[in-house]
Amino acid sequence: MNKRVVIVGASHAGAQLASSLRQEGWQGEILMIGEESFAPYQRPPLSKEYLRGEKNADELLIRPAEMYIRHGVELLPGRCVRTVDRTAKRVLMEDGESFDYHKLALCTGARVRQLEVPGADLPGVHYLRTLADVDAIRTRLVPGCRVVIVGGGYIGLESAAALRKCGVEVSVLEVQSRLLARVTAPQVSAFYQRIHAEAGVVIHTGWSVVAIEGEDRVTGVVGADGRRLPADMVIVGIGVIPNVELASQCGLKVDNGIWVDEFASTDDPDIYAAGDCTNHPNRLLGRRVRLESVPNAMEQAKLAAASICGRQQCYDAYPWFWSDQYDLKLQIAGLSEGYDRVILRGDADVGRSFVAWYLCGDKLLAADCINRPKEFMVAKQLLVGALPVSVERLADESLDPKLILKI
Repeated sequence: MNKRVVIVGASHAGAQLASSLRQEGWQGEILMIGEESFAPYQRPPLSKEYLRGEKNADELLIRPAEMYIRHGVELLPGRCVRTVDRTAKRVLMEDGESFDYHKLALCTGARVRQLEVPGADLPGVHYLRTLADVDAIRTRLVPGCRVVIVGGGYIGLESAAALRKCGVEVSVLEVQSRLLARVTAPQVSAFYQRIHAEAGVVIHTGWSVVAIEGEDRVTGVVGADGRRLPADMVIVGIGVIPNVELASQCGLKVDNGIWVDEFASTDDPDIYAAGDCTNHPNRLLGRRVRLESVPNAMEQAKLAAASICGRQQCYDAYPWFWSDQYDLKLQIAGLSEGYDRVILRGDADVGRSFVAWYLCGDKLLAADCINRPKEFMVAKQLLVGALPVSVERLADESLDPKLILKI
């Protein structure tokens, strides 16, 4: 058999892995299998430019189709892998076809968490994860349409911002007592509540959805306290679940993601994994994590490609994320879990630009930088270098951000 790498998942991680394999000198075949009927595309714009109709599907492609041809990468879109035979080193497709592999890479990503209440399957209830999801939403958008978004996380708020620009009425329902409660400090939550309210979005916190109303299609949403909110469309954004079933079926270790080591290798030396589906060790954080971020997917895929080609390189990076809402660019460095105080640089109660520094004792854990690119770069340097911080310098607006490092 000619040596072949089979990549399951035409995702950010899958596309990067295929490209990196060639860069690492892989001479054998590369086969990428994806369940969607599209070539790998960027997901972040789905809740922003694509939802607003400012970009078309071709503009979302991670790489042009000719690149895969040029690099000898065979794409199998619209196909699904049923199981993996590790003994025979073969992937078995749902349509009965099979493919042998020399090395296998699982880049299976994640899927949306379903809202499990009566009426959740009514026409007009949507999720936002794929191109097809957004296409279905856009066909129903008309001026004055009443859209209810279930979930006040980043996907929900990005969608709300995009939909307001489309001229529709938007309400956001969040079960917690504040927006972004799982990932940000109260000051950041209050800031985004103010920004969205100023844009005309109606925010309801502490709202638990118990049913979706309607007959032929959705007409409203019912809360646990009996309140009813009329709706022409419902968009659900309550998180994602890692796609680990394939790994689990073939006996790989799975626990909140597919377990990999610092080289992106599973407990089978011929199977690797990268992206949202993985649980990996991070030396800088001192623990294992599962991250849902494009930067993590890309970097881990590069590492997996290097490992497949016999060049082991430890994955050692601080997480970072971003969110675009209206004219606001939120850049997040690190993970804020475990913080005991928040230092603000700038005023979160007025204006549209500030930084929330998250500390545990005197150690910087993370930073939320809203329209503050210079501070974001400083935050990354502080985190990677494990540098000491001065609370006074972090908070001092009059100080050039670069001078925060000069402690």
